[in-house]
Amino acid sequence: MVSIERQKENPLPILVDNSQEPNSIAQPPVMNGNSQGKEYISNGHAPEPAQTNDARFPSIAAPSDAPTTYLNATVDGSTTPVKTPFVHPTPSSTPATRPPLTADQQTKYNSLLNKAQFWPSVLTSSKPDAADAPLTDSERQWLTRECLLRYLRAAKWNEAQATARVQATLVWRREYGVEEHTADYISEENETGKQVLLGYDNEGRPCLYLNPHLQNTKKTEKQIQHLVFMLERCIDLLPPGQETLALLCNFKESRKGDGATVAQARQTLNILQNHYPERLGKACVKDVPWIIWGFFKIITPFIDPTTKEKMKFDEDLTKIVPSAQLLKKFGGDVEFKYDHKAYWPALNTLAETRRKEMRERWEAGGKRVGESEEYLRGRGESVSVKDEKAKKEKMGNGTLGVGVPKLRRSPSFQDEVKS
Repeated sequence: MVSIERQKENPLPILVDNSQEPNSIAQPPVMNGNSQGKEYISNGHAPEPAQTNDARFPSIAAPSDAPTTYLNATVDGSTTPVKTPFVHPTPSSTPATRPPLTADQQTKYNSLLNKAQFWPSVLTSSKPDAADAPLTDSERQWLTRECLLRYLRAAKWNEAQATARVQATLVWRREYGVEEHTADYISEENETGKQVLLGYDNEGRPCLYLNPHLQNTKKTEKQIQHLVFMLERCIDLLPPGQETLALLCNFKESRKGDGATVAQARQTLNILQNHYPERLGKACVKDVPWIIWGFFKIITPFIDPTTKEKMKFDEDLTKIVPSAQLLKKFGGDVEFKYDHKAYWPALNTLAETRRKEMRERWEAGGKRVGESEEYLRGRGESVSVKDEKAKKEKMGNGTLGVGVPKLRRSPSFQDEVKS
């Protein structure tokens, strides 16, 4: 029997499974799960068909008295208008499968992993006289298998360049204070909803809407910190199997002076290309006025060719994002009203819960550098478990498939050796 409880100190609905042992801990429905069982109507339209055996996401059973569908639920259950983020992608959103590594790529990854496992420390800043400091647990957790592969791909599989870039990002994250910028510190930057993380595209990428016309602060470093903060929240909410995010920007209501300066644009591109490589899956821009076109022409020389390929102008976004999770102003069905007092704590509580769950899995898996991001996000096994299974299989004990029989010496052979 599963029921919903809400606690004053936690705005997220808490699933209570009464069929489990008395000491079991109920978990909030923030695991990107699909519902199993009864369907409900939410957001003003019929829900998509349930997929009861979908292995892409950990399952969450929908209670019989649920007020909104778990197929398309928001954090606070709001529907018309939506006020808080969607908890998970629609069941039809499917991350693309990456091809397996070639033998050469696997060799280079193994080499980079072996190095990263034994990095004792990194610089605390990029200044010439900066001191070293040991890697923290959060930094070791950041060094996942997929993280190292992203840098290798970005470096065109040049291992030396990938190694240097990973270490440079570790230094940048420390110097920039990526983990120190709290929700309270950034809050004022998002009071008007100029950046909104809401819904997922057809491949399960979190959608980050940029609304330049809602700019409410002066052009300072904190605006860049705000963008970095929202990129980190997108990463927190990635479903298993997805590594990239989608940026959606509408310039229709923008006025002169609303957008970033050329210096800010260059700084943003530098951060995205050097410290978030292979993270941008789509960048969709709508209603670009002539003055913004001029701006794009100015910054185009600074944009990496791979990034350029991911930029789409005036595309039909209903072909990229399910209408059930796409804002109406972009052609979707979602009526959204930004309420900072409702949205901001809901987003950050959801993200904090996901981070806590990933940290617990990382610790349970042995605190490994090179851990699997799919495992950290709730699907699959830890690399420690996989290593142990591979070891047993190699030893031939029959744990996986048919074991290889152990060779035994015959008495006659032993006698011959003794003589």
